[in-house]
Amino acid sequence: MFLYITLGTNDLFRARAFYDAVMPTIGLAFRAADDSEIGYGPGDDSRIRLWITRPFDGKPASIGNGSMPAFNAPSRAAVDAFHAAALAHGGTDEGAPGLRYKPDFYSCYVRDPDGNKLSAVCETPEPA
Repeated sequence: MFLYITLGTNDLFRARAFYDAVMPTIGLAFRAADDSEIGYGPGDDSRIRLWITRPFDGKPASIGNGSMPAFNAPSRAAVDAFHAAALAHGGTDEGAPGLRYKPDFYSCYVRDPDGNKLSAVCETPEPA
């Protein structure tokens, strides 16, 4: 398990509008902000698990080719909501919600406004 994930941004205001809309769909709430970063964490935990930050070296943020955090979603409906919220708030589609790879692996793929690739995944079987 990771302690936290950090993603870079070149526009903290734009990033906050995106992540404030998208993260609650999978149970992550806004937790902290300052002039250089914003943080999100699960509703039942005060720790911040996702940081969106301006790079500390002062250089422009850039995407990691091949990098992609995949967030655990509590349901397929949450995956759908994550995808819809991302697209409605400046994200771009990289793969619509659906089953992939193995039974019960329901996921979607988006890019945030800075180009960071994100995924939401639910592996819970659908009720019969």
